[in-house]
Amino acid sequence: MSNLDKLPLRDDLKGRRPYGAPQLEVPIALNVNENTHRIPRAVIEDIFSRIAHATLQLNRYPDREFIKLREAFATYLGHGLTAEQIWAANGSNEILQQIVQAFGGRGRLALGFGPTYSMYSIIASGFETAYLDAPRLDRYELTPEHIRQQILEHKPNIVLLCSPNNPTGTPLSLDSVEAAYEAVSEATGGIVVVDEAYAEFAPANTPSAITLLPGRERLMVSRTMSKAFAFAGARVGYLAADASVVDALRLVRLPYHLSALTQAAAEGALAHAASMLATVDDIRVQRDRLVAELASMGLDPYRSEANFVLFAGLQDSAATWQSLLDRGILVRNVGIPGTLRVTAGTESETSQFLSSLREVLAG
Repeated sequence: MSNLDKLPLRDDLKGRRPYGAPQLEVPIALNVNENTHRIPRAVIEDIFSRIAHATLQLNRYPDREFIKLREAFATYLGHGLTAEQIWAANGSNEILQQIVQAFGGRGRLALGFGPTYSMYSIIASGFETAYLDAPRLDRYELTPEHIRQQILEHKPNIVLLCSPNNPTGTPLSLDSVEAAYEAVSEATGGIVVVDEAYAEFAPANTPSAITLLPGRERLMVSRTMSKAFAFAGARVGYLAADASVVDALRLVRLPYHLSALTQAAAEGALAHAASMLATVDDIRVQRDRLVAELASMGLDPYRSEANFVLFAGLQDSAATWQSLLDRGILVRNVGIPGTLRVTAGTESETSQFLSSLREVLAG
């Protein structure tokens, strides 16, 4: 980065570094939990057609309320949701940013359970919101009792629950979400955000926190199209919550924040949701294969319901990461000693990762 010393930067931002995983040109990139499967050609053609139609009106601002897109998300999520209960933005990071902008601020505290998604603390700092990572239990698990105890002790205004958790893959029970909501209601009357970026990779019929929304106007469930929909480059995130939450986010969003092209692309993808999600089962198979084969190598993979696996048991994480990179395979060193995280890719990508890792461990 350039030298920032000569700029009148806010004191609390001095010395910080922006978020970012390595972006390297490699044959196999399994480091940022992308869906490495290609979008079906028929879907691409429909998306192209919709974008082409939208370009005819690019001299005009897009629909500021993106009603058609919100209706499409409501249909996709089900559970009786309406467009009034849906919000969308440029990736789920912008959703989380708008939430903290609306409900955080100086003198308020956001609480997560670390290790968890590193953007939580970065977004909080951007809006002068204090952030605390409460500890997790053995093997990064959480229980309703532990969540309640931590919330009552620290009294946060915002509780951030990642389900399944990134970077550990740990699932979260609905009992835990209910405990968090009850505890924060008692402690501060604050909000609970359940980040379900990886929800589609959980076992079939796993209930979503969306089922808990009725009667809980301070509960919010964030989702993304980046992962299961293989839509990372389009940058589309969305939220389900009480209609009053959507009105609150309108207070802080930038005008016309979703471009006409983004709306057209997302509507096209949702129109083909079944085709777009056809790879999810295969990704689950590769994830479970990773768990089994990593264990057979004497490593220690953690329980995961996401599209990635965190595994421990390495003598030198950095050296293993570099050795894999030397073989054309990029995984993620998340900074937890003795661990690396690998995305479940295609069958071929998974096979090449596993064979390369065996070589590294044997060498």
